[in-house]
Amino acid sequence: MTNQMHPYHMVNESPWPILGSTALFTTACGLTTWMHLKTMTLLNLGLITTLLTAYQWWRDIIRESTYQGHHTTKVQTGLRYGMILFITSEVLFFFGFFWTFYFSSTNPNPTLGLQWPPKGIEPLNPIEVPLLNTMILLASGMTLTWSHHSIMKGLKKNTSWSLLLTTLLGGYFTLLQALEYKDTKFSISDGTYGAIFFMATGFHGLHVMIGTSFLIICLMRQMHSHFTTKHYFGFEAAAWYWHFVDVVWLFLYTSIYWWGS
Repeated sequence: MTNQMHPYHMVNESPWPILGSTALFTTACGLTTWMHLKTMTLLNLGLITTLLTAYQWWRDIIRESTYQGHHTTKVQTGLRYGMILFITSEVLFFFGFFWTFYFSSTNPNPTLGLQWPPKGIEPLNPIEVPLLNTMILLASGMTLTWSHHSIMKGLKKNTSWSLLLTTLLGGYFTLLQALEYKDTKFSISDGTYGAIFFMATGFHGLHVMIGTSFLIICLMRQMHSHFTTKHYFGFEAAAWYWHFVDVVWLFLYTSIYWWGS
């Protein structure tokens, strides 16, 4: 940064965008072959190359931000705008699921038995595992807020412990959702209700797993003293994402599990 006369980050040429796109395309093709041909060779190749590319791309970004000083205040402002736009796009993504759910549930047609839930569907009890998962995500939001305040005050030990608790709660949520899917008496092929239920809750579960991986990376970075009281946007972006996941779950619980049942 010695000879740079502006606060912006002029990114160097990188192989990771094109490699990442190729890896994701391979993963999508692998999912198709797995569903139709029952072979996982292409899927495993896509997943492995995606993980390797993500690791190396993330490594470069950490080096640029932490050790090379490229993430100036101006650059961090741009990154914040980018994260806000990304979360906004995710809100619109889930809005489509909620729109479909409310349209179908308030206007059940004859193929659904003119009732909601449709005839033959036994919905899950909202005060059992779904309520427990709600408590888990709310608790994870509190531990993450604790971590956020600790990092702003320079309390490294508190930050690490609260981040660890958040990741454990995220993993516990994923485990309970997997067990819930195993015991569910309907499937994604059971008409409109099954399709909406598993698409909405399944994509939310995917977001929980992605958010948990973000927080695990933040925990590893915190243990290596990458964050300071003034420079911690990587953690902040992960925290925004996690709170977004929490809010979406509250809407899912009240709409699909409670009102929809």
